[in-house]
Amino acid sequence: MSRWDGKTKGSLTGYKIFLFFIKTLGLGFAYGLLRVVTYYYYLFAAKPREALLDFYQNTLHICGSDARKMARRNFYIFGQTLVDRAAFLLGSDRQFSHVFENEQYLIDIRDAGKGGVLLSAHVGNWETAGNLLKGRITPTINIVMLDAEVENIKKYMDLSTGGSRFKVIAIKDDLSHIISIRNALVNNEFVAIHADRYLEGAKFIEMDFLGRKAKFPYGPFVIASKFNAPVTFVFAAKDGKYSYHLSCTKPIEAKMKPEEIAQLYVEELERKVKAFPEQWFNYFNFFQ
Repeated sequence: MSRWDGKTKGSLTGYKIFLFFIKTLGLGFAYGLLRVVTYYYYLFAAKPREALLDFYQNTLHICGSDARKMARRNFYIFGQTLVDRAAFLLGSDRQFSHVFENEQYLIDIRDAGKGGVLLSAHVGNWETAGNLLKGRITPTINIVMLDAEVENIKKYMDLSTGGSRFKVIAIKDDLSHIISIRNALVNNEFVAIHADRYLEGAKFIEMDFLGRKAKFPYGPFVIASKFNAPVTFVFAAKDGKYSYHLSCTKPIEAKMKPEEIAQLYVEELERKVKAFPEQWFNYFNFFQ
């Protein structure tokens, strides 16, 4: 997999199996099953595995055997985050706990009345954080994403779990999502955007990231710079079997250029990757 294609991997049968086990036998059993499933993927999903090993060995400079152990753990934790997402939607969230580093910053953004732009990345699982925060800090959290998941999987998840506890703003070719983002901010809502993946052909910005050149999507940083709303960087990583560590940074209030926001974002992303290297969920050649 040389580049990301915008689609979530996984089969409808796989989703059905795990939803069944979560409902009937609980999370612990589902986690146990994951050890077998994710080890299978580690053995046979060659391109994602090699991309991870390249990242660990040539970017984080982890030695061969330790890099392989971390890659296997990465696959397992990623599977856990998918199971956790389903568990939250099934109403099993009371089993989870979390801490929120700098939660007051989000409260301050809410109280300012301008909405807020939350830039995140595929480190940990911000979707689970969105479910944790629903109705707690702001009544509505919007997540901007490519609407490219397999349609029958989306329909099955919605019918089986009632759907996510946040709103999705789908990125459209006609740029109508920009209007949706503006309307959400005007209504003092939060807009969360992943800013670490771009699609081939889209405008990008090249940055120094962990000692290597990497391309980041330009759009999220343009949005963050153009709207009159505070900007913060948010992350949510698993820090235990049933617990998450949420964090956000001090809001950027003053007008900044997209490139300046991108620089601050990359610096924070580097810190998070070093803190949670096994939760780097980009399964392609990030530095191509």
